[in-house]
Amino acid sequence: MPDSPLDARLSGALGGRTASAFAKAFGVSTVGDLLSHYPRRYARRGELTALAELPLDENVTIVAEVLEVRERPMRARRGSILEVKISDGSGILTLTFFNQSWRSKELRPGSRGIFAGKVTDYRGTRGLNHPDYELFDVELGRGEASVSKWAQQPIPIYPATASVASWQVQKAIGVVLDTLPALADPVPESVRSERQLMSFSRAIDLIHRPEKDSDWRTARDALRFQEAFVLQAALLQQRARLRSRTATTRVAGAGGMLERFDADLPFELTGDQKFVGREITADLASDAPMNRLVQGEVGSGKTLVAVRAMLAVAESGGQSALLAPTEVLAAQHVRSIARVLGPELAARVRPTLITGQMPLADRRKATLAAVSGHASIVVGTHALMSESVEFFDLGLVVVDEQHRFGVEQRESLRQKGHTPPHVLVLTATPIPRTVAMTVFGDLDVSTIAELPAGRVPIESFVVPLAEKPAWGSRIWQRISEELALGRQAFVVCPAIDSTVVEVGDEPDAAEVRDAADAGEAPVARANVTDVLASIRARPEFAGRRVEELHGRMPGELKDQVMRAFAAGDIDVLVATTVIEVGVDVPNASVMVVLDADRFGVSQLHQLRGRVGRGGVPGLCLLVTHAEAESLARERVEAVASTLDGFELAQKDLELRREGDVLGRNQAGGRSSLRLLRVVTDGDLILEAREAAGFVLDADPELESHEALREALERRLDESSRDFLAKN
Repeated sequence: MPDSPLDARLSGALGGRTASAFAKAFGVSTVGDLLSHYPRRYARRGELTALAELPLDENVTIVAEVLEVRERPMRARRGSILEVKISDGSGILTLTFFNQSWRSKELRPGSRGIFAGKVTDYRGTRGLNHPDYELFDVELGRGEASVSKWAQQPIPIYPATASVASWQVQKAIGVVLDTLPALADPVPESVRSERQLMSFSRAIDLIHRPEKDSDWRTARDALRFQEAFVLQAALLQQRARLRSRTATTRVAGAGGMLERFDADLPFELTGDQKFVGREITADLASDAPMNRLVQGEVGSGKTLVAVRAMLAVAESGGQSALLAPTEVLAAQHVRSIARVLGPELAARVRPTLITGQMPLADRRKATLAAVSGHASIVVGTHALMSESVEFFDLGLVVVDEQHRFGVEQRESLRQKGHTPPHVLVLTATPIPRTVAMTVFGDLDVSTIAELPAGRVPIESFVVPLAEKPAWGSRIWQRISEELALGRQAFVVCPAIDSTVVEVGDEPDAAEVRDAADAGEAPVARANVTDVLASIRARPEFAGRRVEELHGRMPGELKDQVMRAFAAGDIDVLVATTVIEVGVDVPNASVMVVLDADRFGVSQLHQLRGRVGRGGVPGLCLLVTHAEAESLARERVEAVASTLDGFELAQKDLELRREGDVLGRNQAGGRSSLRLLRVVTDGDLILEAREAAGFVLDADPELESHEALREALERRLDESSRDFLAKN
């Protein structure tokens, strides 16, 4: 593609040293990267920052006025300390400089400026140690109107680091903008004019150098729409390219395995299962590859829908590969599929397990069954993607719990088909509509919201140990009462022992850290090792079998423990989130989650779904030390307040800190949302999708829209382009 000014290396515009500093601080390397490092807010020279609201131990950029400058000698050694008090008119912050008395000539009482540094607290006094600053310089002799305009002009405040201050970002962007030629606009002029949006070049200039508030607001509107438009165009183009390939049709015949399976089911499929089943049947009968996401509540019967699809593929002579996130879940899938199929059908399709920790001889047998075609259903973990695993005729890829896998992993399995296989993606994490459009816009989305008959509602309670420490002992008494009724219990911890957090089993690791930070949760986490010993020592559990399960255990041992728990030979299972998804023990009635604030909303909802599956009432106790009204506590209380996963998903989205919604795990590339907010911009995303659809329908390869084509290529890194090329 032709060179674009946005693709120019930052080192050519700013010099090697500055470019290196910006690359280290923000991960930017091109002119386009820098220009999309948008201001996070705007200040004015005439207004001050509310100092009382500044968070401790965080880097801040503030506007304030110098009140007082005082220098005093150090007590313990030679030198002096310069203390500068700044104010917002009510609160006071102290700036401290060591052996820099010359700054008193700059920082004079009455001067205003921007100050940046980490907020500290020394003996009850908040301050900034050795902050960076830039003072506002009002030239004398200017008219009152000019000074007023200068005082009210918005000052962009950028995301900054300790090494690169906001005003340094502003100056660097100014240097780039001064020499930037006109930019080609990826949003066609007809689309812009219909929505009265300014051009790309104008928007970039005004969002960084506004003269009044309306400048940056209208610029942001244009850039936000552009971001949504380019994103949706990429997803729709990807979807069209997938559908342009030819797949093998997979149709179940009359009187075949699928029909017999349906006839032998001891229960009636729910209305949602039937509807989604018909959608999948139509997809499989098409010569365009299916690319469908099925989302549904915990226990809604998604796996059964997938089994029906796998049987249809088996009838056509093809094979299905089911990718599971953990060995425990993969082994359980094989057992549950064999059980639901019954002896005769199971013997015909031969559900086969392939995992990385299998004994070598067993793995060789399994891979031989896959490559020879004798196994019509192959279930496994990441091991399925290894070069040693091949298929005779891969017709369907089923990905269970899509949030555990990236697009690249899904694609590597898809490539094992001689013709493009159909793809069915399952998730028990309900997805808000805006996220579905933003992250999974290349997939057809089906929803199973209806639960099968016989599911008993689960009661959920928050156990707030910060206010009610005495309730801690009641947790174990409550478990003991359930065990006395012949039932079983899960106890989940965020860590394996005092040093190991099972990050591999925590898909929302960043979210967990955010929740912990926001709620001031204790540093010491509940862990499997200590909790196991504590439970075994309690008199309520004398004679009870209490065992552990976590990710560091060998695969064979994990499987043995889960089999024993499912058989009722274990009373209490103390585990990490290795049991989060898919584990089905109908007799388990209690789920206790310790340090629940360490988990994400979706994780807690998934964990809760492990109980109440066998017709007995389910009880979920969410134990937390998080303080009342903290963000972490709010997350836990949100889960306890509703069993509606779709309501929780929206609440989770609202509680999240805005981040990389379309990050590498989902999109395969550097595609962070810059200005777009999926919580609030749903209508805009839908509008942009419709507009992008019209453009692509008229010009699928964008031959008449060079700027949009370039923007799509620029958005994706090399691995993403490889991914699209494979399609």
